[in-house]
Amino acid sequence: MTGGAGFVGAHLTRALLAAGAEVIVIDDLSTGAVANLAGLPVRLVVGSVTDRATVEEVCTGVDSIVHLAARPSVERSLLDPMATHAVNATGTLTVLDVAQRDETHVVVVSSSSVYGAGGTLPRTEDAPCRPRSPYAASKLAAEGYALSYQAGFGLPVLAVRLFNVFGPYQSVGHPYAAVVPTFIEAALSGRPLTVHGDGRQTRDFTYVADVAGMLCDAALRRLSHPHPVNIAFGTRTDLLTMIGQLERLLGRSLPVRHDAPRSGDVRDSQASTETMRALFPDAAGLDLASALEATLAWYLDRGTETTGTGSAAATGSAAATGSAAGTGSAAGTGTSDESAAGSVV
Repeated sequence: MTGGAGFVGAHLTRALLAAGAEVIVIDDLSTGAVANLAGLPVRLVVGSVTDRATVEEVCTGVDSIVHLAARPSVERSLLDPMATHAVNATGTLTVLDVAQRDETHVVVVSSSSVYGAGGTLPRTEDAPCRPRSPYAASKLAAEGYALSYQAGFGLPVLAVRLFNVFGPYQSVGHPYAAVVPTFIEAALSGRPLTVHGDGRQTRDFTYVADVAGMLCDAALRRLSHPHPVNIAFGTRTDLLTMIGQLERLLGRSLPVRHDAPRSGDVRDSQASTETMRALFPDAAGLDLASALEATLAWYLDRGTETTGTGSAAATGSAAATGSAAGTGSAAGTGTSDESAAGSVV
């Protein structure tokens, strides 16, 4: 698993181990943390997907690669487009090129940001893509490379588009944190919640355990598809409603400060679920209220300390090998009824 010490990776690792898989993680710890894998029987190689030698070392001889590693954030990509491209596009190409030698199955994790603005909701996978940021463009390029390796080389590939995933292990306390942990951290710290724009922008919020369950299933079944696949449950929630849910859970009102809209942001997002439900007929998403309650409980249990940012001291039995290198880690509890052997990177 690339980027396996990150947010989604922390959940996916646990799901794969529960299903009986052997897991090897490559992560440069730029956004992931060793602590996210503490106590888990995994091999952790500290390195970047931009380093071909490291990718070859880790990925040779495995059954499936789940490619989560990325340089996240729309805003960050506007500040340094080249760095975003190097990890998200070229890094993905490196993983695919190494996988092609052994015909290794690859799950490439993309983003709903590729759709851009405009168009009808919910977004179907064949809808036009109009990226509004270098981040979105780099994710679309990653998809294109993945599907071209499938068409040109017969490589078994599944490209999935995630929609606003949230839950435990998601990092806070840095400028590019996602909206849900940012709201929670501000609420627990007694600060106003900052909303960019009017707060009526909508998102298809998806609980991380549900995403991890589907990614686990895809890796174990070596699932492939000729087109990108949305991974979300077709919901639409605006940010003010999300804040209202937090107020209900905390039992108090939360002050809100409105700021200017951010460049590159998409106004509305909602997934069409037809393809996902065909590929994962047993997938059932946790309702927003329950998912937010579980997420809030996790942060309350740990105070407002940041989790999954920068490097952390190794604890437990996660073994780190190699040396830190480059940029290019990012994310990744679900379960699978399949008891699969074999290894997943």
